Amino acid sequence: MRPFLASCLGAACTAALALPFAPDAGAAGRPPGPAAARTADLPGSTQSLPVTALGTGAPRPTDRDTATAPAPRTLGLPARSVRPFSLLGVVWEDAGAALHGRVQVRTRATRTGAWTGWQDVLTHNDDAPDLDAAERHGSDVRGSTAPLWVGDSDAVQLRITPQTRNRAPVAVPRGLRLELVDPGSAPPARRSVQGPPSPLGPDATAASAANAALAPVGATEIPALDRAASQADIAAAGGRPAGPTYVGPRPRIVTRAGWGANEKLREKSFLYTHAVRAAFVHHSGSGNNYTCAEAPKLIRAMYRFHVKSNHWRDIGYNFLIDKCGTVYEGRAGGVAKPVMGAHTLGFNNASTGIAVLGTYTDTEPPKPALDAVAHLTAWKLGLSNADPRATTQMVSTGGNRYPKGTKVPLHVISGHRDGFTTDCPGNHLYNKLAATRLAAAQLQGR
Repeated sequence: MRPFLASCLGAACTAALALPFAPDAGAAGRPPGPAAARTADLPGSTQSLPVTALGTGAPRPTDRDTATAPAPRTLGLPARSVRPFSLLGVVWEDAGAALHGRVQVRTRATRTGAWTGWQDVLTHNDDAPDLDAAERHGSDVRGSTAPLWVGDSDAVQLRITPQTRNRAPVAVPRGLRLELVDPGSAPPARRSVQGPPSPLGPDATAASAANAALAPVGATEIPALDRAASQADIAAAGGRPAGPTYVGPRPRIVTRAGWGANEKLREKSFLYTHAVRAAFVHHSGSGNNYTCAEAPKLIRAMYRFHVKSNHWRDIGYNFLIDKCGTVYEGRAGGVAKPVMGAHTLGFNNASTGIAVLGTYTDTEPPKPALDAVAHLTAWKLGLSNADPRATTQMVSTGGNRYPKGTKVPLHVISGHRDGFTTDCPGNHLYNKLAATRLAAAQLQGR
């Protein structure tokens, strides 16, 4: 049974807005329960803090933004010191509910002790498993904002300003909590492409073995191949399409072992869909204030947010690309295989999801990242003989743009907004997709 939406704001609703979720081992203010005890030895942690009512009033003089009238009643958290974290997001109980309003945070850098100005958190919650996906069965999947990367921080302040309708604040989802994620340090690298093997745990072995046709078990990366050699990857994808094949050169891909995935966090089994007929391009919405050296840490934090905060079975995206153009393996199950992701609500079947790390609503995506999208799609789509310039008919499993069962012609390389009403992947990245389709087709030799 889905919980109802709160219909009031303020002190009377504070208790309803602070319903007790079962927190992670690192949740603040509570002793760990049985589930937390099982994960207490895992790298990283999540602090889960209930959101409360803050009252009304104009922004304080320390706020960088300005207003000409008193602000609507706000929710949030007063400034407080916390254990170190690097990524944050707001979650709520009902994955089908939306948070209509503005979410802003300030954080204090651990190294310098300096507070940031107010930063906006994207409130969309549309990167998600399909409504009938297996990970929604027996799991209380949550709604959430996009996660925001803030770097190593030890204090936080949150405010949520609901939208108003007829001069009254709009109701907010029930059970709002601020999640503060420490990605932890990566486990020691077990094996490079050429390095000697060393023992792996069963979960890490299974995740790595899914790529055994492309790299040794335990490898931290899958090497790049030229176009001719990449033809052999069709077998690793599960078959050979009829007729001529056009597989682009395989890009170098950093494996889950390479970015330090803790395989104990995810569900043990892998989910597969049909042959990949489309790629959906996203931006992660996590901001652009990361360095390429921090990208593995960002991905570990996002992985933990998706699993521990959103209650998904694994990280949602099939692939991630940083601003320097490095490609990373996302959801476990094998990069050549049709792994079912949780990225485009309504169209996760027969598709792959690629997230460019960053926010590209007002910022141009870096050229290395765009080149990497073209190379990755040329290879991945080529394994199922999909032409990047073409369109393909997909059937919606339900979403805010196309009802369940709707047959939709979509670009083989689509932006997230093509299948779901959303800003993602940001105007500046979305506007580059036409050129990406041509570049990917050329890389395939079409």
